[in-house]
Amino acid sequence: MTGVAEPAAERYAAAHSTPPTADLEALQRDTHASLASPQMLSGPVEGRLLELLVHAVQARLVLELGTFSGFSALSMAAGLPPGGRIVTCEVSPEHAAFARRRIEASLHARRIELRLGPALETIAGLPGPFDLVFIDAEKTGYRGYYEAVLPKLSDHGLIVVDNTLWSGRVIEPDGGDDDTRALAAFNDHLVSDERVVCVMLTVRDGVTLIRRR
Repeated sequence: MTGVAEPAAERYAAAHSTPPTADLEALQRDTHASLASPQMLSGPVEGRLLELLVHAVQARLVLELGTFSGFSALSMAAGLPPGGRIVTCEVSPEHAAFARRRIEASLHARRIELRLGPALETIAGLPGPFDLVFIDAEKTGYRGYYEAVLPKLSDHGLIVVDNTLWSGRVIEPDGGDDDTRALAAFNDHLVSDERVVCVMLTVRDGVTLIRRR
């Protein structure tokens, strides 16, 4: 989603971050040309952040909820250690087909497994432990996804949640739509959950990092 930072600041941040590889630049163009709601794309700055987080925790198993066009999965794959892999979940057949073609054509094809279907069903069938979980799926489902993955997080693992600022609409959610109210309630739950430590970053549309205490 569109960020809450000033456009000039966002452009400056992008210009002073390592640019995306040629294949990711092409994927970004294809996403905008081929899919509805291209603003759902994570984008270059957030993609680099995800890559660096995967690298920092040396994540051997990454779970992504919400593949969309595959940009974030391919970004994270660049940070995997030897033997690391990603399971990415997508409920839309159109998005899954689009992402699968790009993933299979990439250098990381053998390290990314795309599963089509409801995320909660996929989570239930995966034993974990997950070293990093990236949540960027249906906003009204965030609380359920969080509760499903938290027990399966590794001791050093991170949960990364996208869109937690929701273009600033979460600041005054009353009168907002279901997504806005759900995200505001999720944010309130996180900050009061004594099981975890969290920090909300003002990167793009809000990225919250969570670890277990």
